[in-house]
Amino acid sequence: MTKTKAWISAMRLRTLPLSFSVILMGSALGVLGQDSSLLGGLFQNRNWKIIVLTLVTTLFLQILSNFANDYGDAKKGADNADRIGPERAVQSGILSSKEMLMGIIVTSALSLISGVLLLLVSFGNELDFTFLAFLILGILAIAAAIKYTVGKGAYGYSGLGDVFVFLFFGVLGVSGSFYLHAHHFDWIILLPSTTMGCFSVAVLNLNNMRDQVNDAAVGKNTLAVKLGFYKSKLYHVMLFVVAYFIFPIPLMISTISEPVVYFFIFPTLIIHFLHIKKVLQVKEPKEFDPELKKVALSTFLFALLFFVTVLIQF
Repeated sequence: MTKTKAWISAMRLRTLPLSFSVILMGSALGVLGQDSSLLGGLFQNRNWKIIVLTLVTTLFLQILSNFANDYGDAKKGADNADRIGPERAVQSGILSSKEMLMGIIVTSALSLISGVLLLLVSFGNELDFTFLAFLILGILAIAAAIKYTVGKGAYGYSGLGDVFVFLFFGVLGVSGSFYLHAHHFDWIILLPSTTMGCFSVAVLNLNNMRDQVNDAAVGKNTLAVKLGFYKSKLYHVMLFVVAYFIFPIPLMISTISEPVVYFFIFPTLIIHFLHIKKVLQVKEPKEFDPELKKVALSTFLFALLFFVTVLIQF
């Protein structure tokens, strides 16, 4: 493998649609929250700039998280010959720790620059408390992406990864995207935020279930390690049950009440039903690996179909 291919591999492209899903969901809800028709509001120049910059910023943050994970796990010995899944860039020796550390620094800078541009487009020159709060939130997101596996007290090694993924790729991701468009907060947004957070945690849980034997051996105490093989499967099922139970609630109490709006759920509902059936049948951890891509892509499909369905309704 060449260095170029190693960098691309370290980006973990199959995880990237997951971050885009959160932005699509939050942006669709945010445009609706502007009290304008979706079709009219969506094609406003400002909204498209926000959508594009939010996607770019999230892309950099996801890549940063993947680089930091590659670096941190190699340093701590979690990436080794016994690990299941694709060979990592630093573990393989194709990229050195120093090179990956430089990659972390560069993607951190790009995330910050893109994030500041996003805030300037959304809030203009109003450098008020809200602007400052979002700037601090962005810096915390960068820190969280790095601290997952890097340094002493890395929270991914104490079973807190699920909590941070739920917050940043669920509640904060969707609610933040909503606010950047609508410039106000609505508590009902926490419900679709929870759905996307559950889907995002499901991807992490699959990864941790796949690696739980090796992780336990090297002291990486993920939630899957703490729960064990059987209970982590039940936890996985619970994530999807909560996601699908809670998502229709805001639709039922909003102006989007036409029955056709519910039909977008069925394609991913079928995919996720088959996925859960497969997970419950898994006997060897390596069998979880193909399911990672399925959940990441189906979550993107879920958000995209919601975006398009709401667009059609307006």
